[in-house]
Amino acid sequence: MTRPNRKSAENPSKERLRLWLRLLKLSRGIEAQLRANLRREFDSTLPRFDVMAALSRHKDGLKMSQLSGVLRVSNGNVTGIVDRLVEEGLVMRVAVEGDRRASLVRLTRKGQADFATQAAAHQGWIDEMLGALGATEAAAIGARMDELMTALDEGK
Repeated sequence: MTRPNRKSAENPSKERLRLWLRLLKLSRGIEAQLRANLRREFDSTLPRFDVMAALSRHKDGLKMSQLSGVLRVSNGNVTGIVDRLVEEGLVMRVAVEGDRRASLVRLTRKGQADFATQAAAHQGWIDEMLGALGATEAAAIGARMDELMTALDEGK
């Protein structure tokens, strides 16, 4: 790892801006590669992967509003994706007892199997892209980023 030079210590605001731009560039680059890989390997999209990932963490299913909240997107964004996943037999809607307007969305067995395959590939792609970092270094950077996210959330 490189050490900051004396000039950067004199202007921390400018260094923070540079860091933000580097993080953004890195994040966008990783996301672009993931999108290309999902399209090429699975004829799928990152939003579809994200919906299936959220549902895989909630085995009992999620209401559409909960799914939107987990993904931090609007209901409209999720509805079209869920509709297509239902058509493909990867997701099902289950009525919520006592609420005729609500339904839970959950992965089908086929959806669980498809997602498991995609998730394994996704993990491999991330491992390859971030392979220059050792486990200890990745954990330390992750912990520091968690601290920054907490500070950001507290500042809202």
